[in-house]
Amino acid sequence: MIAVLNRLVEYVEDHLTEEIDIAGLARMLGTTEYHVRRMFSSLAGMPLSEYIRRRRMSVAAADVLGDGELLGIAVRCGYGSTEAFSRAFRAVHGVSPGDVRRNGGPLRTQPQLRFRLTVEGTTPMDTRITDRPAFRLIGHAARVPLIHQGVNPDIQAHIASLPAAEHDRLKGLSDAEPAGLLQVSADVDPDYAEGSELTYLHGVAVSAATPVPEDLTAIEVPTGAWVVFPVTGPYPAALQSTWAATATDWFPSNPWRLRPGPSIVAVLDRADDFSSATCELWMPVERD
Repeated sequence: MIAVLNRLVEYVEDHLTEEIDIAGLARMLGTTEYHVRRMFSSLAGMPLSEYIRRRRMSVAAADVLGDGELLGIAVRCGYGSTEAFSRAFRAVHGVSPGDVRRNGGPLRTQPQLRFRLTVEGTTPMDTRITDRPAFRLIGHAARVPLIHQGVNPDIQAHIASLPAAEHDRLKGLSDAEPAGLLQVSADVDPDYAEGSELTYLHGVAVSAATPVPEDLTAIEVPTGAWVVFPVTGPYPAALQSTWAATATDWFPSNPWRLRPGPSIVAVLDRADDFSSATCELWMPVERD
């Protein structure tokens, strides 16, 4: 995966002024756009789209400091107007191209990334791979922002809005693995950008043939392989730490890649105040 990401960075650098075909490059490198974007975001700490924008604007700054027309610079950078180019430039540098041309700055440069293998992973990660037939996830869904660290208040509010009896009702509907009450993240931005919206579903897994009550949302999950990570510790810190370690430690060391689909957290046991919990993190995968 490290070699793939470095090839990606080189490709971006060679095509900064062109439309970048990430899907085509991923196929050429023997992987998928979905997996590349998720791994890049997790390891680089920013979405791939944001990195491309920062690099384009870093390179464009040298042209802005010259005496060429701004429209020509905008077009070379792939923008159809000086207004669109100026918005992107300001988002990266904090000032407009005109300000930089008059004052020489300030400028904020995004260096070209280099991914390197470091000696990590000294703590073994317990996992299991399981093949599951098609099933359904049913429950109460809401659109919420993605938060990488800490408690998500929108998810908290969504769960708190459900009557206590509803949790028992959902548990009673469960008839498939993962068992018990589930925290499901679906329709996640492939770049895994913080603040982007996802569908959060508080519910359970049922077989593909189980009828769906009219008041519940259903997510159809196709047949496929899943990697399951057990997690025990402070909640949600231990879960978020394990989530990050899947990208930094597990995926680079194993012949599996993420495939599109929901990520599932099965809460097996928890403290009364939910300060700690024992969970399983389920992620849909396929062989590299």
